[in-house]
Amino acid sequence: MSEISVTSDRCDRGRDWLAAADLRPTRQRVALAALLVGDGRDRHVTAESLFEAAERAGDPVSLATVYNTLRAFCDAGLMREITVDGSKSYFDTNATNHPHFFWEDSGTLTDAPLSELEIRRLPRPPEGAEVTAVDVVIRLRRG
Repeated sequence: MSEISVTSDRCDRGRDWLAAADLRPTRQRVALAALLVGDGRDRHVTAESLFEAAERAGDPVSLATVYNTLRAFCDAGLMREITVDGSKSYFDTNATNHPHFFWEDSGTLTDAPLSELEIRRLPRPPEGAEVTAVDVVIRLRRG
């Protein structure tokens, strides 16, 4: 995650983001929300990269708090968790359904254009189950 400073405007945007989901604006949540959405841009972060960004911004929180906060943001519908390789989780502030590129050489996740994705048919889910989402992660390697 690139260098980000936490200003009053960023904190206000973070508080508004939390309020939209009726999440209590604790000091840690506001600080992390300001880092995530304070400039109005969407981000893909790992818990570790957000933890490091918080330390650089002078608002250190424990890694456990970062994980718990990201989980609360996902549960509230503010973010989506994207799992790569079944073990590495990225958290996306754009909570809409859209595909992603995973860049193997740098370990980064970026948005892929939804307008270029075409899924014609999904397998029928087992009896008593319903499809709730389809996550598309396209792995890339620079040639």
